[in-house]
Amino acid sequence: MIKSYQHLFFDLDHTIWDFETNSKASMYDVYVKNQLANIGIPDFEYFFERYNYHNNRLWGRFTKGYIKQEELKWKRMWLSLFDFQIANDILARKMSVDFLEILPTKKALFPHTLEILEYLQNKGYKMHLITNGFEAVQQIKLITSGLKPYFTAVITSESSNAVKPNKEIFEFAFKQANALPHNSIMIGDNVDADIRGGIKAGMDTVFVNHINAIPVVQPTYIIYHLKELEQIF
Repeated sequence: MIKSYQHLFFDLDHTIWDFETNSKASMYDVYVKNQLANIGIPDFEYFFERYNYHNNRLWGRFTKGYIKQEELKWKRMWLSLFDFQIANDILARKMSVDFLEILPTKKALFPHTLEILEYLQNKGYKMHLITNGFEAVQQIKLITSGLKPYFTAVITSESSNAVKPNKEIFEFAFKQANALPHNSIMIGDNVDADIRGGIKAGMDTVFVNHINAIPVVQPTYIIYHLKELEQIF
């Protein structure tokens, strides 16, 4: 039996906002702006591959509380440069600033994103965001991509002083949205942060499985593209 939900909590990056496409376009702009091809990094694709490796590893450390946000921001750039024997602290920090200025101006969304949000809004659901992303960056993304009108509460790791999958960020979100676990559902792509986190917070969950992964935690629902949300709500 399909439960009656009132509050839909979405993840942003990798769920509705196409982080991979936007991140690569942004990093290419950073690569060109800082003339990295002229200082020993001739292959952008390989550079981006190294950046992704370091970024994913450091995000994992950040979500576990091992490093702070500022270290994550610049160190992923420094380590990427160091893979090419470039130890330049000033350049790494400049690239970090450039990247976080450019990234939220990109607009790529997953297919059917605006269509499904319009559908859910018209059905009377209250929609919110819970994201581990940086506050200022996420707010600009929402405006630039046209997502902002659909969401009431926007909860970030900065505003809540907690990160998914920790229960504290979900409890903060319930207060901000005036919601309760039993009438809420978490919709996201990350099995640990979104699904495991939502379950620990007492919520039903929707695993948005864009990449056909095998979930190690059992969500309430699994979908493979966003339009399938029409079958749940």
